[in-house]
Amino acid sequence: MHYAKRGRLRFTSHRDFQRAFERALRRAAVPIAYSAGFSPHPKVSYANAAATGVASEAEYLELGLAQRRDPKEIAAALDEALPEGFDVIEVLETAGGSLADRLAASIWQIRLDGVTPQVAAEAVGAFLAAEVVEVERMTKNGLRKFDARQAVIRAELVDDPGPFARGSDPVLPPCAILQLVVRHVTPAVRPDDVLSGLRLVADLMPPHPPRVTRLAQGPLDASSGEVHDPLAPDRSGDGSVA
Repeated sequence: MHYAKRGRLRFTSHRDFQRAFERALRRAAVPIAYSAGFSPHPKVSYANAAATGVASEAEYLELGLAQRRDPKEIAAALDEALPEGFDVIEVLETAGGSLADRLAASIWQIRLDGVTPQVAAEAVGAFLAAEVVEVERMTKNGLRKFDARQAVIRAELVDDPGPFARGSDPVLPPCAILQLVVRHVTPAVRPDDVLSGLRLVADLMPPHPPRVTRLAQGPLDASSGEVHDPLAPDRSGDGSVA
């Protein structure tokens, strides 16, 4: 299942979405399969969910059904049952293989209100020129330091913020729009880690909270830096990743 997290619902946590999705499964009368054992759970597997506060046009999950159903009917029923802002884009029957293994990179768009494109371009240039940009992030295991530079395949400014980055909020002039292609690594490098790196190498500190949207995630073409559709194998039915 391909779904989006839009508008104010970008501020919900992944656990909030899990609860809403399980309620939607019941409302939509989806014949979900359950795990065995003393505490059965719905067979739902979430893949690389976006962080709280981040909007996304490219969230994915896998669900197992106890009975075969038309994927289009499942998509329509779940979209109707979920809150507005959690929007089902597509449901397909899998051709096999692990969906999580197909999600190798993400395309992120970051709106930097109050930052001129020239200042943002200079900061991006300094970030890309650095061999290593070590940032720190507090994790459940304490403060962790890691390199935010090596996971960034591409970073560039774009002229049009687009409807996903702009949303319903006004753009505050000046406004720079940064687009990133980031490889999924361990530990994960998130857009806020890249922003921390820009602050370290170029003292870039946006006066307003950045607005982050994931535009896509899927298989990465290492030669071109392009991120492809992870559900393409399911449409073709051959189980291969383009």
